[in-house]
Formats: sequence, structure tokens, C-alpha cells
Amino acid sequence: MKKSQIAAQLYCFRDFLQTEHGIADTFRRLNAMGYEAVQLTASLPESVTPEKLLKLLTDHGLKAVSSHEGGAKIFNETDRIIEKHQALGINHLAYPGPHLSPTGVGEVIDFAEKLNALALKFKEHGITLAYHNHHIEFRRFEGKMMLELIYEHAPALQGEIDTHWVQRGGGDPVHWIKRLAGRMDVIHLKDYGVDTEVIKDLWSSQPVMKPVGSGNLEWDEIIPAAEQTGVKVFVVEHDKDILDPFDSFARSFAFLAENFCR
Repeated sequence: MKKSQIAAQLYCFRDFLQTEHGIADTFRRLNAMGYEAVQLTASLPESVTPEKLLKLLTDHGLKAVSSHEGGAKIFNETDRIIEKHQALGINHLAYPGPHLSPTGVGEVIDFAEKLNALALKFKEHGITLAYHNHHIEFRRFEGKMMLELIYEHAPALQGEIDTHWVQRGGGDPVHWIKRLAGRMDVIHLKDYGVDTEVIKDLWSSQPVMKPVGSGNLEWDEIIPAAEQTGVKVFVVEHDKDILDPFDSFARSFAFLAENFCR
């Protein structure tokens, strides 16, 4: 892994991205940590045009290498999303998670086939469409996980697995990385922990997101597996369970740079 392959997911900084000044300051701070790349989020204000955004990125030594857009918009405003990404020069887009709630195998297959048709349309315009999972895709329908059904019935769709959410769903991040070998350019990295300040609450607390390297995931297995299977961009994310995302992202970058960059 090279440092230039580590990107910051901007959704985590949504509260800091409400104005152009806030965006500029966030970009400045991310670049000072060592980040050279970002993954865009739909949370950016509409008033910031692609031209303005590209200038802000360039001014602060960053490049947008991928993007997330709302699921409903990807389905219903496809042409506008394509135009936006072409204007930004971005050739990778991830569907961020179901905006629908399938209740059975048939509905999951229908959902997957629609994603596949979208992936083919985006491909015609030079854009790769990927699928970002949460834990709900590990729900089983007639013996198969929703995520299995999606990938089986959407062969044109790439993966963008999220290490924390795979673990929370009861899956193994390394298994899914290998399963998507050659079919995943971008991966989401965030750690998994059970920390709480109140010891007695450990028995009932929900798992929490952690900076990369400060939780319980096996990064010595995850990162090599991702590199060996063709992952090109390693996106750091920490979208909740955190008071200061800047601190988390700095810690995550430092851990990855020290242990895996060459």
C-alpha cells in the first residue's frame, strides 16, 4: 500500500462541510494528516458546484477518487449523477446501502437485477458502480445471505465491503475480500470494538466503531488480503461513535502508514 492509496470518506465530516470555508478547512486538516485522496459524500451542499469543489480539492492537495450518492438518487436520478461524476472526473461510485427493504428472495433478486442494469449503464459512461454493505445484508433469505444474492444476480456490480459492518453482521472481512477478488477496487476500513466507559454496560452495549488499529479486527490479515486481490483505494471511515472525527482519522492514517505503507 502507498500513502496515496489511503482516502478519507467525507461523510464522517458532514457537520464540518456546510459552507465553502468549512470544506476548505476540512480539506486543509486532512491533507496535513497525510491524506492525498478523499471519497466524496452526498452530504456536500448543492451550492458547491463541481468546478468549485475541484478547485477546493486542488488548493489543498487532495484528489477525489470515488464517491457515494444516495441510493434513491442513483436509482431515480441516474443521468444527473452521471453528469456530475463526469464533471468531477470521478470513475468510481458506490451505492451506499439499501434504500429499499426486501422481504424475500424474489425482492432481493429484483433489487440486484436493477443494480446490475444500473452498473451497466454507468459502465457505458466510464463509471464503475459498487455496492457498500452494512450489517443488514447478512440477513438470510431461504438459506442465503442478502449480500450473496446481490452479488450473484448483479455480475456487473463491484463490491465495496466495509470491514466493520461485515464483522457486525457476523461475517469475516478477509473471507469477503477474497470472495470479491478482482471485483473490488475500493474498500472501507474502520475498526470494531465493544468499549464502554461503564463496565457493567459491557453485557448490553452495542459494538462501536473505532479508529483503524484500535479495535479488534485483524489488520495483519485484512490489508494483505485486500492488496493481493486487487484493491486500489483504502477508504478510512468512522461515521459515528466518535466526538472528534479529525482525531480518529489522524490515528487511522498514522496506523496504516506506519504498519502497511512502503
